[in-house]
Amino acid sequence: MNISWIQKANKMPFNNLLKTLAYIGLASISLTSSAETFSIIESKPISELWLNPGFLSYHFQKNKGLDDINPGFGGEYRYSTVNSITLGVFHNSDKQTSHYASWYWQPFGLGPFRLGATVGAMDGYPKMLDGGWFIMAIPTVSIEYNNIGANLAFTPNYKDKLHGAISLQLKLRGF
Repeated sequence: MNISWIQKANKMPFNNLLKTLAYIGLASISLTSSAETFSIIESKPISELWLNPGFLSYHFQKNKGLDDINPGFGGEYRYSTVNSITLGVFHNSDKQTSHYASWYWQPFGLGPFRLGATVGAMDGYPKMLDGGWFIMAIPTVSIEYNNIGANLAFTPNYKDKLHGAISLQLKLRGF
């Protein structure tokens, strides 16, 4: 995989953009929570396929030389109003290729947002099991409107093996 364009893109000042997106997201949740109430989403069957081009990440450890732009390709199949499964590949923050497979469970609502977590497995981080597969559980917030959507995930720091970040994944509905 030719990643020279990825390396060039990572030198661009996207940190301010990512901070702004994170602040807007948090402000939206705050404003929404005062206007709308917290709810439990009823699980109903649906069938939607969402496609994504990877992630934008805001890393907490700025001195590590991590990539904030994480292009790739992934798919999310939403089979109910609270559940979906996802598979994908992306250029990770450690400049390696990662693969993931996970299950989203988002049974809570806050206005137009779905709240929950994704649980699954991922590989490609050199300091985590020598780049092998490992189990993950990450809190998530999602929003979808017509044919566009976004997932926001919070990954905490884990020792010196994984670097904490807030990641934004934009997605488009295929059907």
